Amino acid sequence: MAFDLNQCAIADMGQTILMAEFAVREVSIPPLGLAGTLRVPAKPRGVIVFAHGSGSSRLSPRNVSVAEQLAGRGFASLLFDLLTVEEEADRANVFDIALLARRLVGAVRWLRSEPSTRGLAVGLFGASTGAAAALVAAAELGPGIAALVSRGGRPDLAGDVLERVRTPSLMIVGGADERVVELNEMALARLGAEKSLVIVPGASHLFPEPGALEAVIEHASRWLEAHMLHRGTGHVQE
Repeated sequence: MAFDLNQCAIADMGQTILMAEFAVREVSIPPLGLAGTLRVPAKPRGVIVFAHGSGSSRLSPRNVSVAEQLAGRGFASLLFDLLTVEEEADRANVFDIALLARRLVGAVRWLRSEPSTRGLAVGLFGASTGAAAALVAAAELGPGIAALVSRGGRPDLAGDVLERVRTPSLMIVGGADERVVELNEMALARLGAEKSLVIVPGASHLFPEPGALEAVIEHASRWLEAHMLHRGTGHVQE
């Protein structure tokens, strides 16, 4: 299937600095055929797998915005539905962190065989419950994950697995999301990896405030660039 070409204006704290072109393709993640969207810039420097939160999907406008901005900085991305339509009907599956983590692991393994992303360093970006799933997946994949970012996440839901995570992990939380700030602080103390907590002043859980999501993108980009650009074997040409 051919890629569609898109352009994205890349903003640095509200100031547009460049235009970037990236290719977009709808994909199907085996073995369940989970629907996904793969964005790949011309010369990818790494690939980020997104894990959406409860009640969301690969079409999350916030995650799509982050993915498009990351494409302008050279990062490919995969946004995919963590559950099948039938599984979504059972609300318990939305909070089954082990199940969601297995789906992330499967997606990472698929990317390693996909020609456009094979050989690239892999990072994870989780929101809400997806952050816990990303941490569990990172613990399983070990050095196979170069960096992890949580946006308004619930890392506490990863439980005892936190102590086994060795992936450099950045937690970004809104300053007005007080309970989630507390949960992130407790989880951070248990993480066994390089770690950092960034609190965006005045932002609530979904970062809808002016400039809040832009701050998330900036902090996430710097973390991913710092920990991913020396990893992987680069873009593999077919």
